[in-house]
Amino acid sequence: MPEVSAQVEIPKRALFKAAEVCDLAKVQPYVLRSWETEFPALGIAKGDGPRVYRRADVEQVLRIKHLLLVEGLTLAGARRKLEEETTPVGADTPVIDALIGQNARERLTTVKRGLQSILDLLSNAPNGDEFRLAATPPVSRARSVSAARSKAARGKSAPTKRALRRKH
Repeated sequence: MPEVSAQVEIPKRALFKAAEVCDLAKVQPYVLRSWETEFPALGIAKGDGPRVYRRADVEQVLRIKHLLLVEGLTLAGARRKLEEETTPVGADTPVIDALIGQNARERLTTVKRGLQSILDLLSNAPNGDEFRLAATPPVSRARSVSAARSKAARGKSAPTKRALRRKH
């Protein structure tokens, strides 16, 4: 098989005609047209005029030629390989859990509640009044739900967030 991995000097221009791309990649025009059917993003259609190619398109044509002739892939295989190379890495849940911790959602919820209470204090405070910020201990969701249920069972309603903030 011919060696395609040799570096091709691509002129420093924004757009190329199909004939120029064929000369650079050393392929026949019908080959380039067949690649366009498999890779629709290849080239730019100029209305009724001929297609033009960006520098990135020329580089992709060279990459396709390498995949087909050197690595021996089919057009479909080359398309899949190029898609794999360009797709971003998916988020792996176990990896993210290891990085930020398993109870990150609870911590973020606590931070969100704290920020919301600060916003409420600032938006409800008159201009001349002073207020005191106090840290609230983190309350797990299971404990707060069970406490509300037990008070409701005794006939008392659970205090609202606003009532709790007024006590502090």
